[in-house]
Amino acid sequence: MGVEDGRKHPLVFAYYVTGHGFGHATRVVEVVRHLINAGHDVHVVTGAPDFVFTTEIQSPRLFLRKVLLDCGAVQADALTVDRLASLEKYSETAVVPRDSILETEVEWLNSIKADLVVSDVVPVACRAAANAGIRSVCVTNFSWDFIYAEYVMAAGIHHRSIVWQIAEDYSHCEFLIRLPGYCPMPAYRDVIDVPLVVRRLHKSRKQVREELGVGEDVKVVILNFGGQPAGWKLKEEYLPSGWLCLVCGASNSQDLPPNFIKLAKDVYTPDLIAASDCMLGKIGYGTVSEALAYKLPFVFVRRDYFNEEPFLRNMLEQYQGGVEMIRRDLLTGHWRPYLERALTLRPCYEGGSNGGEVAARILQDTASGKSYISNKLSGSRRLRDAIVLGYQLQRMPGRDLWIPDWYANAETELGLRTGSPTAEMRDDSFLMDSCQEDFEVLHGDLLGLPDTVSFLKSLAKLDAAYDTVKNTGKREIRERIAAAALFDWEEDIFVTRAPGRLDVMGGIADYSGSLVLQMPIREACHVAIQKIHPGKERLWKHAQARKLAKGDGPTPVLQIVSFGSELSNRGPTFDMDLSDFWDGEQPMSYEKARNYFAQDPSQRWAAFVAGTILVLMKELGIRFENSISMLVSSAVPEGKGVSSSAAIEVASMSAIAAVHGLKLPPRELALLCQKVENHVVGAPCGVMDQMTSACGESNKLLAMVCQPAEVLGLVDIPSHIRFWGIDSGIRHSVGGTDYGSVRVGAFMGRRIIKYIASTLLSQSLSANGMTPDDVEEDGVELLESEALLDYLCNLSPHRYEALYSKVLPETLLGETFVEKYADHNDPVTVIDMKRNYGLRAAARHPIYENFRVKAFKALLTSATSDDQLTALGELMYQCHYSYSACELGSDGTDRLVQLVQEMQHSKMSKSVEGTLYGAKITGGGSGGTVCVVGRNCIRSSEQIFEIQQKYKSATGYLPIIFEGSSPGAGKFGHLRIRRRNASNKN
Repeated sequence: MGVEDGRKHPLVFAYYVTGHGFGHATRVVEVVRHLINAGHDVHVVTGAPDFVFTTEIQSPRLFLRKVLLDCGAVQADALTVDRLASLEKYSETAVVPRDSILETEVEWLNSIKADLVVSDVVPVACRAAANAGIRSVCVTNFSWDFIYAEYVMAAGIHHRSIVWQIAEDYSHCEFLIRLPGYCPMPAYRDVIDVPLVVRRLHKSRKQVREELGVGEDVKVVILNFGGQPAGWKLKEEYLPSGWLCLVCGASNSQDLPPNFIKLAKDVYTPDLIAASDCMLGKIGYGTVSEALAYKLPFVFVRRDYFNEEPFLRNMLEQYQGGVEMIRRDLLTGHWRPYLERALTLRPCYEGGSNGGEVAARILQDTASGKSYISNKLSGSRRLRDAIVLGYQLQRMPGRDLWIPDWYANAETELGLRTGSPTAEMRDDSFLMDSCQEDFEVLHGDLLGLPDTVSFLKSLAKLDAAYDTVKNTGKREIRERIAAAALFDWEEDIFVTRAPGRLDVMGGIADYSGSLVLQMPIREACHVAIQKIHPGKERLWKHAQARKLAKGDGPTPVLQIVSFGSELSNRGPTFDMDLSDFWDGEQPMSYEKARNYFAQDPSQRWAAFVAGTILVLMKELGIRFENSISMLVSSAVPEGKGVSSSAAIEVASMSAIAAVHGLKLPPRELALLCQKVENHVVGAPCGVMDQMTSACGESNKLLAMVCQPAEVLGLVDIPSHIRFWGIDSGIRHSVGGTDYGSVRVGAFMGRRIIKYIASTLLSQSLSANGMTPDDVEEDGVELLESEALLDYLCNLSPHRYEALYSKVLPETLLGETFVEKYADHNDPVTVIDMKRNYGLRAAARHPIYENFRVKAFKALLTSATSDDQLTALGELMYQCHYSYSACELGSDGTDRLVQLVQEMQHSKMSKSVEGTLYGAKITGGGSGGTVCVVGRNCIRSSEQIFEIQQKYKSATGYLPIIFEGSSPGAGKFGHLRIRRRNASNKN
């Protein structure tokens, strides 16, 4: 890059660097080095230590200004991001002082006479540049609107303005210089792709090894975590014999074994990385780019809740450079199988590593006046799209494309999707015949379910997984390769199926004893399972190493593969020794089980599956003597409020029961699955989800009184009525704090009502000199029953209004409640002493909801009329606004309900027979899916589609539509299948 070209010289660059980790600073160094070598002045605004820059650049043209203008992501530990703390810290760093930051930065930019502002990837820098009248460019592989979007959904919508502001700031940037391994970044108007930005090498592999005193015959792994997990003590036996480990970021006080070498804080790591045989660490742009550039195998451990990681991980695996290590194997020292596997890799990235030079040339040209804007993009893909990005990581299971193609094709892909993920499956004889050619069905009936046929087809292809690498995405292949090793194809395999559910009426009133009406949806979870004698299973390499280390001989092992797990940045596999469930002579406690599954957040999903085994051990005394292999494949979308967790639990427990010959009635199975969710997973849900998944039937509503789970029967959906679900895109979690606090508020309300009733009863009897035998005509009997109230829903609305509504406090501090009432008597929630609970609305909702559900059920069997549909819709609207009073609403679900109302009251709907009549938020609330009731006709389906498109226009998110129904797990039973010609397939 020359300087004799007639351009303004020297140019002045203001380069802003985010405060998140060293990776940004180290890649900035490479771009800055080229700018300075071209004779330009570069002012770097950073919070990173000086040595990161001065070690590589010794020039008077480098100016370091120590200012931190964004905090990045706050780490709860070395491998886990604290999402709420990240948002709060960003607010403290960049939102509260925003006005003064902008004023200061504009003044400073003018004072240095900056020609161009460059950001990696500080949002406010772009806005400050615009205010100062200076062009700006971003150089990055991700942007903070993308990273924070999912955090907002997890932490609460009150942080949403952070994402909107960040996207708005980025929108002032002229264009994006995009690095490989990029995330979706629609806030930018234009994009230029460059190769990897990688720091250059100073020394050869031979020089580095000579300085370390390490011969070529010694295998070296560099441990690069940027801070190690707290309390972690490295041990000599972690490494294979003859290996050495170079440790980055070790504390001065940390004692290391003789086969571990502590590196200096300011060591130049690229030289050491290139001189090693493999790297062990967490994924970040710096580690991945340098591993790929220097063709170094990378053994990586997942980071939780950092949304950049899946894209970098995908790139690493795409170029055959990565091996994933399970976190518990990292912490317990089972490194050997991973390190040995890494040495067999042949990383093949050939995309170039001169991105620093290329980016610097583009920046120089831009600062000199050249325009790179192509006007290909309108600039409209910003703001509203930014809030959507977090959801798009959790797309439909089985639909995850490898990321660069997915990014390019995302709009097309979503634009083509007008219904539910299984709506596209073909129900034709070809698939059925083809399936029967693959498997002999020894027991059970496919019931003509196209998703079951497709699942069996996917099973049939597993043992050919290694031959199809070229035709499928890397993520799916990794799952399929793991699954291919699960089964002995010459033995029987059992298959179960359990659907999600649409909450038509009842919702969060289930834990208060309400009547609920639930519909099993078309989308379902399938589980394939096989029981294998210990010692004959095909164990994954790390599991083999673990058993060898224990020296226990053949013992039962559980191995699970979860298809689609990558969509939520989860590990696709889980394995454990079943002996881990024993605590001496007794099954481990539920509390210990929660801690066991929580130790590795990327595998926490396994609690929903493996937890079924522990519950059967504890509740029914079952002993499991054989190894168990399970494949879980769910088409029930996560976080949409349609009970994805219940579907997984019910399908898993059904499979465990089937393969072991246990006869569990659907109701009992559902109650056991609730224990999995309440006690092993730790989510305070009621039982309606599991009951619907287990006991429901196609095109019928399961009517159940949740006291605790009395099935009244199945209610036929009249042929002229139809229900739909429309996903708001806002991620719902039954384990979320809002749901839990409303539940606590309801149980507090019940406790206070009982106290008030007891007080009134005592006053009434003493004032009138009455005895309990005199109660009937004076209503004391009612007070007696209310003093012993088991479920809020057993209190009628008129009694609530007459005696209790005005006495219950609107809100109540946890500490105040406990001081007076001691306990709220809910076994699955704990009162936070410092929290102020919304009490009156939380108690009122189930009392009125129970009445609304009873009325709804009666209306379904009444005479067909427009009034019938209008009344059904009105009850749903009332339910929706009652959720909002409990603060369980959301902008997205409110918008969908509003769109239904606008459609219902439009002139066209009034001029013809009405079509859509009502809608409500479902399940635990705070996002998720809206249920819509309407007339079963073509025009209704057209209006649902119109609402879908209007919602997309308003928010940038295309909702999933849930339509149709399917049988519950009890009705499906199980399949026992065997591969035809299995001996020829292995």
